[in-house]
Amino acid sequence: MNRTTRRWSLHIFLCLGIVYLKIGGFSSVVALGASIICNKIPGLAPRQRAICQSRPDAIIVIGEGVQMGINECQFQFRNGRWNCSALGERTVFGKELRVGSREAAFTYAIIAAGVAHAITAACTQGNLSDCGCDQEKLGHYNQDEGWKWGGCSADIRYGIAFSKVFVDAREIKQNARTLMNLHNNQAGRRALEDNMKLECKCHGVSGSCTTKTCWTTLPKFRELGFILKDKYNEAVHVEPVRASRNKRPTFLKIKKPFSYRKPMDTDLVYIEKSPNYCEEDLITGSLGTHGRLCNKTAQQSNGCDLMCCGRGYNTHQYSRVWQCNCKFHWCCYVKCNTCSERTEVYTCK
Repeated sequence: MNRTTRRWSLHIFLCLGIVYLKIGGFSSVVALGASIICNKIPGLAPRQRAICQSRPDAIIVIGEGVQMGINECQFQFRNGRWNCSALGERTVFGKELRVGSREAAFTYAIIAAGVAHAITAACTQGNLSDCGCDQEKLGHYNQDEGWKWGGCSADIRYGIAFSKVFVDAREIKQNARTLMNLHNNQAGRRALEDNMKLECKCHGVSGSCTTKTCWTTLPKFRELGFILKDKYNEAVHVEPVRASRNKRPTFLKIKKPFSYRKPMDTDLVYIEKSPNYCEEDLITGSLGTHGRLCNKTAQQSNGCDLMCCGRGYNTHQYSRVWQCNCKFHWCCYVKCNTCSERTEVYTCK
């Protein structure tokens, strides 16, 4: 099955809403007209709409990258009060989390990284026009380690540049939240670039390694999720520094008295403390923890005491019965025992 006939069925989450596109193939995208497709995606910034109209094949890959970021966010925070479950319900590239918290920092970083990852992978697989494998080092030798660049290296620079142009296009106004979002977008892409992998293959008679060719590949996105989760745990509290002639912020500094030290490019940064996420609040992106599963004995964030915010929890008992220890008897029947199990499940009040 080739690229023009395979079926695409995916969610494209963009800006101020969700559009579900079920497309019969790339040729159908062209047939429908890029302008029609792009006009059905609400809330696109002018630059994003122009990219959508000129690159309808890329907008599909962008949607895949956004969804990958959302899925990873939900995995990393699955046991916390805030579990990323509200992402994508209203918006992604707009201010999904209106509070400039640690959670917002992670959200922007993982989605920017997801778009860069998806674009780079699509280029490597030949699924996008105007890009392919990274040819810059092809044929060059690594004199120190004795191997040659070959194969199809992932063109991470193209993926990062595309993500920067598209994702960052939402940040138009110059304010503290915009500076925060742009910083975290770049930190997510930087984490992806810094964790590219080197794969090699030996060539020679009878499995010998007379010559060796190597190429760069993308890291597993789950690995990137853990890296950004660690950065979330160590996120830096910052505040804007405003120019003297006007009140627009020009850069972010670490929030300490009498200090103008900037955060590192690799840091995740936030400008507001996180809410407790105990109750539903659409402004903070919290769905609350009422009805959430919890662990009665755990002391971590999924423990009932923490998850339920002191409200207590309900206990549900379930019984399961099944056939077990089955044996075949000659001839010819199977005899089984009946096994049962009682389990308890706890949910927050």
